[in-house]
This record gives sequence, C-alpha cells and structure tokens, in this order.
Amino acid sequence: MNAEQFLQQARAGEAELIGCRHWLHSHPGTGFDIQDTVEYVEQQLTAMGYAPRRCGKAGLVALAGGKKPGKVFLLRADMDALPMAEQSGVEFAAGNGKMHACGHDLHTAMLLGAARLLKAHEDEIQGTVKLMFQPAEEIFEGSHDMIEAGVLQDPPVDAALMIHVMAGMPFPAGTVMVSAPGVSAPAADLFEIQVQGKGCHGSAPNKGVDPLTAAAQILLALQEINARELGLNQQAVLTIGSVHGGNAPNVIPDSAVLTGSIRTFDEDTRAYLKQRIGEIAGGIAAALRAEAKASCGSGGPTLKTDAALSQGAERYTAELLGDQRAVSVAKLNAAAAASGQKAGGMAGSEDFAYVSQQVPALMLALAAGEPAKGYAYPQHHPKVKFDESVLADGSAVYAYNAMRWLEEHA
Repeated sequence: MNAEQFLQQARAGEAELIGCRHWLHSHPGTGFDIQDTVEYVEQQLTAMGYAPRRCGKAGLVALAGGKKPGKVFLLRADMDALPMAEQSGVEFAAGNGKMHACGHDLHTAMLLGAARLLKAHEDEIQGTVKLMFQPAEEIFEGSHDMIEAGVLQDPPVDAALMIHVMAGMPFPAGTVMVSAPGVSAPAADLFEIQVQGKGCHGSAPNKGVDPLTAAAQILLALQEINARELGLNQQAVLTIGSVHGGNAPNVIPDSAVLTGSIRTFDEDTRAYLKQRIGEIAGGIAAALRAEAKASCGSGGPTLKTDAALSQGAERYTAELLGDQRAVSVAKLNAAAAASGQKAGGMAGSEDFAYVSQQVPALMLALAAGEPAKGYAYPQHHPKVKFDESVLADGSAVYAYNAMRWLEEHA
C-alpha cells in the first residue's frame, strides 16, 4: 500500500467530508437522543455499499474487509453533542440549543471518510476493520452500552483505536499526537447532590430552612478534599458544574441541586472521593438544619494505552504524514523532563476507556486549530471552532492505521 497515494486519495474527497461535517454540526443531538445523526450515518454507509447494523440504544456497526483471513481492528467515532447554545458564529451553526462543542461531528465525518477509503481498498485488507459509531460519550454511557450489546464480538475485536480532535492546541493543524503507554486519560464520574430545606417567605427566614446557603457551604467545603485530604501522588479534579435552586428573589426555596464531576487516575482515590462527597454534603447540611443526599450517576474507568499499539501507530502515522506530524507523547514527556519542565497530561476523560479495559486500545489526538490562527477557544466552550482542513488527513490516519496493523498481524 502506497502511503502517499493513499493520502492523496483521502484529500480528493475533502469537499465531501466538509459537507458531511456541516450537516452533522447543524443537526446535533445529545446522549442517546441522536436519531437524526444515526439515520444520516446509516444512509451514508449504505450508499457506500456497507450493511450497517444497529447496536445498543443508538449505535451503529459496519464491517470492512473480511475477504482475507486475519484479525479484527476496531475504529471508533462518537456522535453526540453537548446541551449548550452555540455561539461560534459559523454559518452552519446549530439552532436547537445543542452544540458539537467537543468535535464529535468531525470524528463522525472522519470515520465516514475512512469507511469510504476502506471500501475502495477492501480487497487489500488482511482481516476485518470494524467501524463503531457511538452515542452518549459525553455522559460516559455510550461505549459501555455498545459493549453490552456485543460491539466487541461477532467478530471478536483484537485491537481498537479512536481519534479525538483538539482545539486551541499549539501545534500545526493536522499534527497527530500518539498517546504514551499506560493511563492516558483519567476515570470520570458525574454526581448530584440534592439539598432539602424548608421553603418560606424571604421576609421570615426563621420560619424555614434555607437549602441555598447549605448548598453554598457544601460547594466550598468540597474543595477541602483536594486541599487537605489528598496526598501529593493522588491526582484528582473535583468540579461543581451547576447549582440550581429557587425561582423568585423574595422566596427561600424548598430545595437546591448541585451537579459535578470527579476525575481520578486510580480506583482507590476514585472511591474515596465518592465517599467523602456524600459525607461532607450530609454533614454540612445537617449542621444547617437541612438534609443532603449525594448520588453518583454515569462514569467511566481510566483509559489505558497499549504500548505495542502506541509504537505501531507512531510508525504508521509517520509513514503517512511524515515524521514532523507524528508526535509521540512519550517522547514529548521525556524531552520535557530532560529540560526540567513539567510534562503535560490529558485531564479530560473518555468513555472509550471501557473498550480499553477489554482489548488493546489507543487514542490519537489530532490538532485541529492553533490559537494564533483564530482557534483560541477550548473544547466545551460555546464559541469553539475547529479547523476543517484536518478532516481528510484524519480519515486517512484512521484507515491507514487499521490496514497497516492488520497487515503486520496477518
């Protein structure tokens, strides 16, 4: 397989990829509620000659190759958006109060582009490439749902890869960062704290129990976990993302709700944070005559990077894009340590972690917008924009890595 010709073939379809991305971006859905996206992807795959099948609540699976015996390599793209109003200013912005602010529209478009490339080279595939189009990544439920529905079986998957675009990165657009072996993304859990007080008129607070003051004290006290209860080697982030309670300025409400997330790199710290959130919330609420109950919802484990996959992907991507655009995170970290600098790390979580717990897996980060070129806003910001010039090369990276890995493991 000629890498240069493969890349040129991918770039020849750039206009179609951009059009695909625009449609996906302007029709966002959240969680498992992504029916428009699922139907669009299904139609695109069918038109290419695939026979996609539904998997789980809102996932899709399609197979490329299979004409020659060999292993099975899975490529994954997530399809869901975020429940936030878009302020990016692009002409194809969504207007339904939801937004592809994490780049999942690019992921889906790139995997569709990879599907087209794989179909064109299907006779050369030495094994099978399984395409996984996944819902509900943002709530850490979609990957697990598809695994429960059998995405890693029939045929059994031997290795898996995902790409995540990154906005606001200090790398030229199209640079691919290959994750270092080991844990490459932390575990994540979403939690909710229900604070129950006793509503009353604002002129007579003594006749009620104010859940808002209790919620405020709980929010502040939770920060003490990091400051005073975790050791230097216990990395964790605890975030309160929303506080809701009350509807009128002169009424003390009956209840309040806080929601947040925790991210950790080991299971002991993860369990400790869950325990302490409940204890702190309950204790402070009781001291203020209120009641509080904490509950953890959806979450995901740590994302593990397979060493052999990481080394292979660095080599395959360099073959395709050149050495300057295939960047090893392991080498970046080593260089930073040698120069006395602190190595960077990824704090965002990924529910692809569920796949990485089952089979050898790898995440690639694709730089999709330099701050100096107008892409200053980060993921999950209502004004974030992504550089679409990465779509064609991202499609090629997906397909080429799968084909080369199967070739070397035939």
